[in-house]
Amino acid sequence: MKPIFSFFLGMFTAAETFMIWIILLLGFDLPFGTASLSSLAVGALTFFGVKFFFNHKLLKKHRLTRKEYAYIQRNLREAKGKMARLQKAFFSVRSMGAFKQLYELNRLAKKMYQIVDKDPRRFYQSERFFFYHLDSVVELSERYAMLASQPVKSEKLYISLKETQNTLDDLSKSVKKDIYHVLSSDIDDLNFELDVAKHSLKKLEYNPVDVDERSTKQ
Repeated sequence: MKPIFSFFLGMFTAAETFMIWIILLLGFDLPFGTASLSSLAVGALTFFGVKFFFNHKLLKKHRLTRKEYAYIQRNLREAKGKMARLQKAFFSVRSMGAFKQLYELNRLAKKMYQIVDKDPRRFYQSERFFFYHLDSVVELSERYAMLASQPVKSEKLYISLKETQNTLDDLSKSVKKDIYHVLSSDIDDLNFELDVAKHSLKKLEYNPVDVDERSTKQ
């Protein structure tokens, strides 16, 4: 269940618990302790019942076990922390070239995160990104930002900057391949649907309904 949904569900059940407590205490004139325990029980039942229902529905939709879903969400939380570091490195650079490069890497990382966040089962197709490429992108981006911020730049520093920049370019291409790999099934499905549509159009073009037959039908 998404944190925002859990928050609103918690707010709703808190309000519900309070209203039931007031009704039991004032409307039914129950003792304070009995009214409190009863309202808390109803609120807890509502919260965990609704949460269980939506979690079960989510797991069924994505064909995941509870353990698999928890594992994926844990890795997504870790990835979010790494992406925050990447964004920090992006905002710390000053040169236009570095700005464009880190902007592109931020955009690609967010794209991959959004794809998996929307469809958690795709995580298994994107493990290379989350376990290898994202770490390398973050570490090199922070290194690049640190080197670029040095007030005095020697020839050795310029060489290091250039090497880091080239490696980041290679990583950018690798992340694009990761995204393509994750979306490959969608692309294949789309191509198949396009082929079917083209075939249907050709069939209509080369086998039109006979004019006389059409007239008879009318």
